[in-house]
Amino acid sequence: MLKGLRSHLLAAPDLACAKEWYAHALGRAPYFDQPFYVGFNVGGFELGLVPDARPAAGPGGGVAYWGVDDVRATHARLIALGATSLEEPTEVGGGIVVASVVDPFGNTLGLIFNPHFDSAAVR
Repeated sequence: MLKGLRSHLLAAPDLACAKEWYAHALGRAPYFDQPFYVGFNVGGFELGLVPDARPAAGPGGGVAYWGVDDVRATHARLIALGATSLEEPTEVGGGIVVASVVDPFGNTLGLIFNPHFDSAAVR
């Protein structure tokens, strides 16, 4: 049985550049920083950078959606940092807003605001 998102691993062929970009984008330093893996604690979940991985090619891969308070502002900020919009912010019903970007390294990063999900329960 699935218990929820624990880690979302992203390809980082240029680990130093990806680490700097994500540290800036997330507003925090990694909690784990080694030449073979860099991990960021994001609200009790892990966003990991793997230097020898390759981004999933094509539309068949899944997308992890990271909770944010303001999808539109976060989407705009990531675009300003060099990401490319994949899915513009869209309300999908019930006050839920989603968007996605492709980071400078070819990974898809999903964003979601869901007023029905109690994020305090995962802290």
